Amino acid sequence: MAAKKISRASLKNVNKVQALLIIGFALIVITAVFIVSDLAVAKTDEVLKNKVISLTSSLNVQMKLNLESYLSRMETIATLAFGEKDAYTYDATDPNNDEYEAINTEKTITDKLYSLCIMENFVDYGIVYRNNRTVGKISNGTASLFGDKLFDELSSMISRPRTNDGWSTGYGDNFKRIYYVKKVHDNAVLFISFYATELDTVFDNPETLSDMEIRLVNADLNMIYSKRSSEVGQALPQDITSRIDSKNSATVLDNEYIVSVNSCRDWYVVCSIPTPIILNEKNEMTTYIIVTGVIAAALAVLVALLLSYQLIKPIKRTVYTLDNKARIDLLTGILNKRSFEEYAGNALANSLDTERHALVILDIDNFKGVNDTLGHAFGDKVLEKTGDILRNTFTEDDYLGRVGGDEFCVLVNTRLATDEEFSKYLHDKCAALCEAYHNNYTGKDGSYKISASIGVACWPQHGKSFQELYSACDSALYRSKKQGRDTYSFYEPAAEGEVRK
Repeated sequence: MAAKKISRASLKNVNKVQALLIIGFALIVITAVFIVSDLAVAKTDEVLKNKVISLTSSLNVQMKLNLESYLSRMETIATLAFGEKDAYTYDATDPNNDEYEAINTEKTITDKLYSLCIMENFVDYGIVYRNNRTVGKISNGTASLFGDKLFDELSSMISRPRTNDGWSTGYGDNFKRIYYVKKVHDNAVLFISFYATELDTVFDNPETLSDMEIRLVNADLNMIYSKRSSEVGQALPQDITSRIDSKNSATVLDNEYIVSVNSCRDWYVVCSIPTPIILNEKNEMTTYIIVTGVIAAALAVLVALLLSYQLIKPIKRTVYTLDNKARIDLLTGILNKRSFEEYAGNALANSLDTERHALVILDIDNFKGVNDTLGHAFGDKVLEKTGDILRNTFTEDDYLGRVGGDEFCVLVNTRLATDEEFSKYLHDKCAALCEAYHNNYTGKDGSYKISASIGVACWPQHGKSFQELYSACDSALYRSKKQGRDTYSFYEPAAEGEVRK
């Protein structure tokens, strides 16, 4: 009986030790899982936040470039008026003007302005003289808004002394129209205006960031443009203003908002989105990590390790997706300018003597003519087609990038043994590019022919760094342009001075 009691007591002690061991092991596993989960959540936070900041900054820069391109195009169209000599020589305030000649001259100028006006959705396209006499298209709304102060108020909008022009909006608290004004001479100014809603095509945020608010504000932080038309003319919301105060170019991320700002001319492009929305994937991942960690603790260390491995996979996928979106040009599907220069620069800097590289620059001939004649939708199709042509022509070892509006670069990477083999290889690739463009037409009926000019420079003969190689390649491209376009040229140092004359 005593033996049984001792056995029972020993068994109870063993059970206690076993229970303590199980509890201790469980605590160790739970603690380990908690620490690992906490580190995983922290690392996920850090990586995702950095990628989100990069992606948001890239979007803001792209919106700024889109706006800059749009405003430059408007300026170009406006200054086309000076193609008519009378537009910049005629002065309606001159008391010596013959009335009959003045009427004919003004009609000639007006006809010219009207022909240019139809190129875009302009509200106004005209010239105003110091005596408030006007030629061209002047809307009733503009005439009513400015009254007899038309010349003086438009002249006050000239903010850039060097070019004698300027952009403005918000006159009389009316932010519906945007004005561009350029001095013609002391007694005349040329101006155009268009509705701010025309910027919808400029600020078209990608589907992946559809919740991003994109706004254009002036120096006083009053909104010139917003997809919410009711906001136009109002002050930028204080919770956004407080995060970009006195910053010309910055991205701010906190628990409430991620806000990015970039200056463009005298205005600012502001992108903002609530942090919980943009980091929604992070919150989902955090919950997934914790729940899986609890399951892993119950199933022991081996299962915990297995599940941890499964957790890393979606995190990597999320980071890869964000990284890819930040590095790829959304229109063509190839590297954007910043990423291409980074990859190409690193590749050249780390190259071995056995490797061969060449830089190829392709510039679409008369691309502006495609946009002006057929519209930007066809221009985008030409850019997309160029991306396809480059992918079909070059190999997976080569880097493809869009480095400008209609300029593309390829870093050719190969291990061909001799200079002759490499030269023939490059000639074949360039010939294939030209041939692809010979069969490249666009337009509604496919009648508008597209061509490209190409420049080629080899590493390290023509440059050891990316910038040196790019400069040489650009010279070769320039020679192709001088030779009539629709051709390719290799860099020739001896010919550079002659080409650049």
